[in-house]
Amino acid sequence: MKTTLLRAGLGLALALPAAAFAADVPQSFTATYNVSQGGSPLGNATLTLKAAGNGQFEYSNKVVGTSGLAAAIGASSSEVSQFTWVGKVPQAVSYKYDLQAFKPKSRTLTVNGNTVQVQDNNKSFSYPLQPGMIDRNTVPLALGVALHGGAKEATFPVGVKQAIETQTFKVAANEKITVPAGSFNAVRVDRTDQDRGFNAWYVPAKYPVPVKLAQKDGGDLTLELVKFEGK
Repeated sequence: MKTTLLRAGLGLALALPAAAFAADVPQSFTATYNVSQGGSPLGNATLTLKAAGNGQFEYSNKVVGTSGLAAAIGASSSEVSQFTWVGKVPQAVSYKYDLQAFKPKSRTLTVNGNTVQVQDNNKSFSYPLQPGMIDRNTVPLALGVALHGGAKEATFPVGVKQAIETQTFKVAANEKITVPAGSFNAVRVDRTDQDRGFNAWYVPAKYPVPVKLAQKDGGDLTLELVKFEGK
């Protein structure tokens, strides 16, 4: 299982009640996806958003390998983000990433005052905080909220390992797609700041996360929505 699998959850519905978009931002949900690599089944991903107290929210992306080598070695990954809604932006408080595979990996990101501190396995980094910074795990959520608000493109300052990376996305087309959760008239969003082979399909009037996500960079991975439960 490649590291990109953890980030694709971007990281990633049947019918979301309007109340779930109270104040134009989602409050809680659980979404499950099938994950494939190069067209072959690889595992399952579960995205969960819930209140964490003190005005903060927790957004997690957990992946378990269920087929092929990923299942044989018991590969799994977990990304957990703590954030606060600042307007319609899930501004980062902390982020933790763990990969269990042949070579376990971990990364933590913590906002401490005006500084972002990162621990990547045994290496440490720090850089200045930029207002409105999100972490890489919450990018799909931030994008879904922006689309729900009518945006046709969005730019986010994203805290990564050694710096803040500006990531831009744009609505490219309207397409009908079919995933295990059903058939949808969706908008396809492409990442435009770099040629990463990233595409995500949203139904922004109803769903805060993609119904499908495909990323070629690092493993040719695809996530397809199976079930969505929101409050």
